[in-house]
Amino acid sequence: MTQIDLRTIDVIAPNFKKRHSGVTSTVLRLLPIQAKQIAITSAAPDLPADVPNVDPKQLITMSRAGPSGVRVWHARRNVEMVAGLALKYLLGKRLKLLFTSAAQRRHTGFTRWLLRRMDKVIATSAKSASYLDVDATVIRHGVNCDLFQPVADRAALRAELGLPTDGLLVGCFGRIRPQKGNDLFVKAMIKACQANPEARALMMGRAVGEHETFLQDLKDEVEAAGLSDRILFRDEVDIEDVPRHFQALDLYVAPQRWEGFGLTPLEAMACGAPSVSTRVGAFEELIVPGETGTLCEIEDLDKITADIIQCLSDKDRLKAMSVASRQHVETNFRLEGEAAAIIAEYRKLLI
Repeated sequence: MTQIDLRTIDVIAPNFKKRHSGVTSTVLRLLPIQAKQIAITSAAPDLPADVPNVDPKQLITMSRAGPSGVRVWHARRNVEMVAGLALKYLLGKRLKLLFTSAAQRRHTGFTRWLLRRMDKVIATSAKSASYLDVDATVIRHGVNCDLFQPVADRAALRAELGLPTDGLLVGCFGRIRPQKGNDLFVKAMIKACQANPEARALMMGRAVGEHETFLQDLKDEVEAAGLSDRILFRDEVDIEDVPRHFQALDLYVAPQRWEGFGLTPLEAMACGAPSVSTRVGAFEELIVPGETGTLCEIEDLDKITADIIQCLSDKDRLKAMSVASRQHVETNFRLEGEAAAIIAEYRKLLI
């Protein structure tokens, strides 16, 4: 952990959860960029060396204020809001409290109480903002377009990754559980493979605990359909290998039943893979139907299946959607844009 003098820090973005999560991913993506423009650090048990970070224990003894006379405390979880309130009102730290909400549901009474005590709230989508009882600024997540970008030779990349080099590859990545709609993906791809001999599929992600049986049932379903050589399963890969797997795809499917924001369709589109997605999370705000993908109602297996089959059946249209997907992300969802918008909110609070 790099030594950081908290007296020089204007913004603290804590990350108290040790296990990797969507919030952790956000901190990992944003802080290295933001640190080039503002004095910011996380406070986490453990983060990669390129992310500015201090031991959370240092927060107790840090100076009351930063160089601006106040600090911004940017929480993304309830426990971090509680910690910010404790530091401010029990330990006398001069903090402006900021919270980012990605929830797609009405908050609990306790969370609403915490939110009313924040100086500023950011929502990651207009849909998230609609569930809040307080005013919020909408700042959508962005993608590192240098890391997630199309490759010239997908077949060569697939060979390197041990994936089928022929046909059209459809992906579905992330934690494997019913909430993510993995069963809908498998059922849709069984029919898509039966309808199109060029169709291939890759489900990538980890199932833990009770969801291991769910994953095994999906594998058994594929085997019973005689498609184990075309519908593949892969455990989650190291974070540095994730972009390469998105780059290997022709089409992405996000069949979730529930989602907070949902970054994977953006990452896929940045790599030139249009997305067939359900109307959950922020997907309706990310995808342009007919241009960068399609939108389906939750649980609508028939439409998910039909959209996949249609996308794979017209290669010229699929190629046009691929180009449009990349352009759409570059224009509207660059990570640098998200970082800059959040920094603008920091600066307002530091005045």
